[in-house]
Amino acid sequence: MEEEASLSWVRKYDPNALCLVSKNKGVYYRVKRIVDIVVASFLLIILSPLMLLTAILIYLYSPGPLFFVQERVGAKRLQYGDYSYWKRVNFRCYKFRTMKVNADPSIHKAYIKALINNDEAQMTALQGAPTQPRKLVNDARVISPGKFLRKLSLDELPQFWNVLRGDMSLVGPRPAIPYEVEMYKPWHLRRLEVQPGITGLQQVTARNTIDFDQQVLLDIEYITNQSLWLDLKIILKTPLTVISTTGAY
Repeated sequence: MEEEASLSWVRKYDPNALCLVSKNKGVYYRVKRIVDIVVASFLLIILSPLMLLTAILIYLYSPGPLFFVQERVGAKRLQYGDYSYWKRVNFRCYKFRTMKVNADPSIHKAYIKALINNDEAQMTALQGAPTQPRKLVNDARVISPGKFLRKLSLDELPQFWNVLRGDMSLVGPRPAIPYEVEMYKPWHLRRLEVQPGITGLQQVTARNTIDFDQQVLLDIEYITNQSLWLDLKIILKTPLTVISTTGAY
């Protein structure tokens, strides 16, 4: 009750406040931010040749913008008086472009709606065939090299820049698209109560092989049990998950 009263008090100052940050998490979040800056800077440098090759490949197959910039929903940790809290914010998320220029997002919106509602028939209809990964696999908008880039998550490499900027963290729930959030059930919103990440517990546990509700439960489990040790375990598991391509497309 005391925490609810405190959150109500903070929301009078900032209506977009999501939740209070536990006082014993303050040091964790400061250390986490330092790790994000150091690791993201290092990876942007050593992966720059691979990113250059990726950019050339995209341009050769589909001349146009190299990057796909999309608004995503995130969270920022702010201070008000004695309280630290998470506030919902939108930010520009960077990816290598894997689709045709000006691709129509309507089919993705329809698939996300079916995914959230666990509508197997609609997901199958949109795919043209049943698929195990809970993602839009048979997508005519994707260019030829885009399928390979997505399978190995190479299209996500520019998001290390988002980490460096402070929009994202190395570890956390994947950043949601605004129209996706509009379709959430009230309890799904809990996955937004922390900074989004490049990788997370859901990605290294099941990737896209489970229903949306189960994915959200894994995100909530991560938020509840956040620690440097858990972050380290997720980071160490990520390369193997990417190489295995389980749940990828």
